[in-house]
Amino acid sequence: MSFVKWIGASLGWSFGGPIGAILGLALGSLIDKSSVKTKTYSRPNMRTQSGDFEVSLLILASLVIKADGKQDQRELDFVRRQFVQMYGRDRANHAFRLFKAINKQPNISLRQVCLQIQQMMDHASRLQLLHFLFGIAQSDGDVASSEVIIIERIANYLRISHRDFESIKAMFYSSKTNAYKILELDKDASPKDIKSAYRRMVKKFHPDKVQHLGKEHQKGAEEKFRKVQEAYEQLQKDLKF
Repeated sequence: MSFVKWIGASLGWSFGGPIGAILGLALGSLIDKSSVKTKTYSRPNMRTQSGDFEVSLLILASLVIKADGKQDQRELDFVRRQFVQMYGRDRANHAFRLFKAINKQPNISLRQVCLQIQQMMDHASRLQLLHFLFGIAQSDGDVASSEVIIIERIANYLRISHRDFESIKAMFYSSKTNAYKILELDKDASPKDIKSAYRRMVKKFHPDKVQHLGKEHQKGAEEKFRKVQEAYEQLQKDLKF
């Protein structure tokens, strides 16, 4: 599949608004823009396609990687590995070419990009974006405070609740209280509360929630889902219920 066909076939609402402008500049450095047919995103209920998620992820990943004032090769390698795992080598190479072109653009408006994503993307997909961004931040062995700050800003713009943010964040740290945070519970939660929270989180983070994005994105959702299960099993063991 050619680069033009790849980018044109898998995008819906991303060819409009601030993301479309970023994409246009990036594509302009890689291909003849006249060969790509642009679209608008005037329909607020237009379903997010795999390519929309992909482009949103590339832009936000670029901003997170640059948040600590440097670009660590391990973070770049993590992005490439994840794309190879999700899409296969050929499509991943196309995506990484686009990522590097986006990464060179200065003064990208985080707020405008996030507002477009928030308006067009369903809640489960936005949670999956956040999970991937924490994975990038951790890939160099440490989640820097500057990276946490920008990911939290992204979460706020995407209208992801503080509890959801803390739940996903806790999946990337080692702490005795992480199981409670992942299940969005206080430390004094009863076994009944824990069971109820577990059922709620299973529904929220179930991989089927992002089925419309394609099988390539369900692996990340399965990882998030597994963390919920592990947190519940840990509390069962600790509290013996």
